[in-house]
Amino acid sequence: MEMPMDDAARPTALIIMGPSGVGKSTTAELIAARLGWPFAEADEFHPKANIDKMTSGVALNDDDRAPWLAAIRDWISREAESGVSTVLTCSALKRSYRDILRQAGARVRFVALKADPELVASRLEHRRGHFMPKSLLQSQFSDLQPLASDEDGVTVSVDATPEEVVRGILGQLGLRP
Repeated sequence: MEMPMDDAARPTALIIMGPSGVGKSTTAELIAARLGWPFAEADEFHPKANIDKMTSGVALNDDDRAPWLAAIRDWISREAESGVSTVLTCSALKRSYRDILRQAGARVRFVALKADPELVASRLEHRRGHFMPKSLLQSQFSDLQPLASDEDGVTVSVDATPEEVVRGILGQLGLRP
């Protein structure tokens, strides 16, 4: 009988989560660079229908998100099967979404980025080339369910420089470059 692998021995998927505009990409790219782990944007896993829907200002529902979350989970599993730890962005706003991601064949850890909604709205106003309109921001904050005490992860405020935020995250998670 095969014994389950201890979390410390399994590859890790570090998911940087939160509403659009909170700083997921910046944070994830810095962490991936420091750890030398591959980086992926969850937005790249959306089917075209989801992108079209959001671009037109319509919020996604759980049915829209299901194939997207499954694709992310499966990518994490493929990387982990190769022994590779990863860093990726994903809004992962609801516990049920995170439950799907935790089904991956890796130790899935979450970093919930916390920011004032007004700061995030200001960032979205100045962001170019992204399909997520500012008009959908309130729906994301409404859907956001904080990490529960039984979820593997940390919640971190982004009220410092990106480098300071990343240093704090790595320290809290016990990850060393």
